[in-house]
Amino acid sequence: MTHPERALKVFFYVQHLLGIGHLARASHIAGGLIEDGFDVTLVTGGMPVAGFPKSGIDHIALPAIAAGDGGFTGLVDAEGAPVDDVFKEVRRQQLLAAYHDKKPDIVVIEAFPFGRRQVRFELLPLLNAIKATAPRPLLVTSIRDILQRRSKPERDAETAELVNQHFDYVLVHGDPEFVRLEDTFAPAKGIAERVVYTGMVCGPPPPPPDESYEVVVSAGGGAVGAALIQSALEAATLLPKTGPWCVITGPNLPQDDFDRLAQAAPGNVRLFRFRTDFPSLLSDARLSISQAGYNTVGDTLMAGCQALLIPFAAGGETEQTDRAKRLERRGRAVVLPESDLTGPTMADAVKRLLVAPSTPTIAIQTDGAQRTAKALRRLHSKFAEHQNGTSP
Repeated sequence: MTHPERALKVFFYVQHLLGIGHLARASHIAGGLIEDGFDVTLVTGGMPVAGFPKSGIDHIALPAIAAGDGGFTGLVDAEGAPVDDVFKEVRRQQLLAAYHDKKPDIVVIEAFPFGRRQVRFELLPLLNAIKATAPRPLLVTSIRDILQRRSKPERDAETAELVNQHFDYVLVHGDPEFVRLEDTFAPAKGIAERVVYTGMVCGPPPPPPDESYEVVVSAGGGAVGAALIQSALEAATLLPKTGPWCVITGPNLPQDDFDRLAQAAPGNVRLFRFRTDFPSLLSDARLSISQAGYNTVGDTLMAGCQALLIPFAAGGETEQTDRAKRLERRGRAVVLPESDLTGPTMADAVKRLLVAPSTPTIAIQTDGAQRTAKALRRLHSKFAEHQNGTSP
């Protein structure tokens, strides 16, 4: 492929608050952009996560924030203290300074304005800075395939207005044959000309694993996965002839919970906090038990193993349930609601799945990182022609 003499510079902002899914997806995309010849700076604002972003990516880490105990409405710093206005001003100035220093050709903002309202204090000033730049960079937002359903329609209307005011395109990292933006975002029709689907962002096919497990259990980042892990250990105890089981708690599970669960693990279970070879483990497993987050579902689809999904639904969360039910309707997963989750109910589902016929293959685009790179190159070329007044 022939690239411009100067690599296009991408300024990519991502803020993870609870799990690690947003950061993992952004890291995959950034890697795909670099492979395609882009010069990428990834700006993160969440707590550090081992292995992310991938090595070789220019990385700017803003002072870390996370969701407080009360959920997404409150923010805390790395020490757990509530974030105040002084802290916000420091972050805001660092972000704006980084933007002006990098002078990007393309700015990618992950989630906002469809999510991450909690960081409007720095993103709205960034949008204004971008608008005031001459010549200004191409501005796109990067979102997953399924959005959280909002109980307040005015919030969706506000999102659409911000898109139309500031953003050139909306990159939807999903396959429109599986789910479309309008399925979970009512005002999608009003921004339809800006929407570009990239397919799901999944990693490359993994190498064979060094270890083999019949059942692989995972809880994403682990911040909200204790009940899933507890039920998995109980299920494994009830099914001593199955196994071995690999149970991955996630790096954000509190240490006290991890220690308690480690003491309760039966002999057919190996308990881990994190595995960098998770996709490889799935490729050799018969069954994956997990929540229904974007990245884990993508890894499961790539692996082709059976899937038992327990979607995270606390606090009115709808995204994972929507994804899980769509997969179940296509015969690609079995769903066990959080409200029904116990050791015995999980054990019953595991027994059924381990003797079930092979899962059907469903055609979902999974090369979203590569498609994103091609889309951004095409969109920037179109944008530059318009800026220079050479487009029809």
